[in-house]
Amino acid sequence: MSSAVASLPDDIDALRALCARQAEELARQSGQLQARDGLIDKLKEQLAVLRRARFGKSSERIERDIAQLELALEEIEAAEAETVPKAPVRSLVPKAKPVRQPLPDHLPRHEIVHDLGERSCPCCGGLDFLKNGTGVTEVLDYVPASFRVVRHVQPRFVCKGCDTEVTAAMPSLPIERGKPGPGLVAHVLTAKYCDHLPLYRQSEIYAREGVELARSTMADWVGRVNSLMAPLIEALRDHVFAGDRLHGDDTPVPVLAPGKGKTKTGRLWTYVRDGRLYGSETPPAVCYFYSPDRKGEHPQGHLKDFRGVLHADGYAGFKELYEAKPPKVLEAACMAHVRRKFFDLTGNGPAPIAEEALQRIGALYDIEKAIRGSPPDERLSIRQSRSKPAFDALQKWLKARQIEVSGKSSTAEAIRYALNRWQALGRFLEDGTIEIDNNAAERSIRPIALGRKNWLFAGSDKGGERAAGILSLIETAKLNGLDPEAYLRDVLTRIADHPINRIDELLPWCCK
Repeated sequence: MSSAVASLPDDIDALRALCARQAEELARQSGQLQARDGLIDKLKEQLAVLRRARFGKSSERIERDIAQLELALEEIEAAEAETVPKAPVRSLVPKAKPVRQPLPDHLPRHEIVHDLGERSCPCCGGLDFLKNGTGVTEVLDYVPASFRVVRHVQPRFVCKGCDTEVTAAMPSLPIERGKPGPGLVAHVLTAKYCDHLPLYRQSEIYAREGVELARSTMADWVGRVNSLMAPLIEALRDHVFAGDRLHGDDTPVPVLAPGKGKTKTGRLWTYVRDGRLYGSETPPAVCYFYSPDRKGEHPQGHLKDFRGVLHADGYAGFKELYEAKPPKVLEAACMAHVRRKFFDLTGNGPAPIAEEALQRIGALYDIEKAIRGSPPDERLSIRQSRSKPAFDALQKWLKARQIEVSGKSSTAEAIRYALNRWQALGRFLEDGTIEIDNNAAERSIRPIALGRKNWLFAGSDKGGERAAGILSLIETAKLNGLDPEAYLRDVLTRIADHPINRIDELLPWCCK
């Protein structure tokens, strides 16, 4: 008989009282759990809504709200893990056991062998043992990144015949007469432009490791390396604009206005060349440009030599490109923007027209998902047989709904947005290499939206231009499946001595 059972009272009334107290305690704990679960669900719902809106208006405020909700969830989950319940409440529905993912095979293993110590049997005190197997427990640990000093030793020799002194050569450093090696510079660039860690924060982190690196020193490195890599950035941009299918977009970035102590709004423009969705083997690439404002002259300058299809939103600055005589650029509008207009209507209660529009648009996306990566002729054939009837039916349905609703309503505005761009929206039905949306460009501006605070410390328009160039290399490396820090380290190790007429050899897809 267990001790818990033995300690129970023999009196029936006492047992009933004990059961009643335990039932009350279980009910109280159950109520607490339900309240906590309800709060978690509510926070997750709010978080989902904010995440959907994070690239819209007031995005900076939304980012702060998201951070607060993330912190609230973190605190609740941490508190749950910390608290040990006095009496566990059994659920009628058995919980599924979490599936533990195996630790990655490529990570190095550090083995710690534990000894028995005194080697005495806890039962009989015996001292003789036979080995009966080994138990192995693997845990994932972290070893902080470390600095090291690399000593380049150059032996000097003297010719016995003529006394000429000869010194062994060493590769050029990325910063001439500077102290940083290519690995350190690559790490600083990746931390700032990929991991959204401004230089002053990096300086504080390195100081904790006993290495004093002033923010101004690292800023000098960034500027020098940007000049060193300028030919490579230009070669990357040439590759992007050599294609005949592009995705274009722009996003605001705050920049310090010199001498005013305030910020102004600059723009980063992105152009993506990526044919993988229609089976192209041409390496994908993305390039960025900075401008101090959003005037149409900037994209017109970027695309002055481009000929082909441009996937973009309804920005008026592209209009001159579309209307040029003879036409140089064909517009392919974005169905995702149309979908977003209707999706926003569903957040304020029942919206039957918006919900049906979403279902109809979703059917088009289901077809696109099925043919992703297929050759252009196959994509075109399926679109003509399946997508075109659904697309035409959607247009007819939208026109019918437009008559039914008030012209000043948000629903009418969403319908007009779609119908006014209908020809450009339907371009994907005419060519298997054209996409239904501009999501490739929107994905390329997401890292910028996450790291906007970095641009604040650029300090000038020149800083925006520098960021655009370095971001082009980092994001293209990611598109090609490379670790951006490893790629930059390789480039910075080689570029100072690399022939300028073979700069293409340092593009990301050549360094795999």
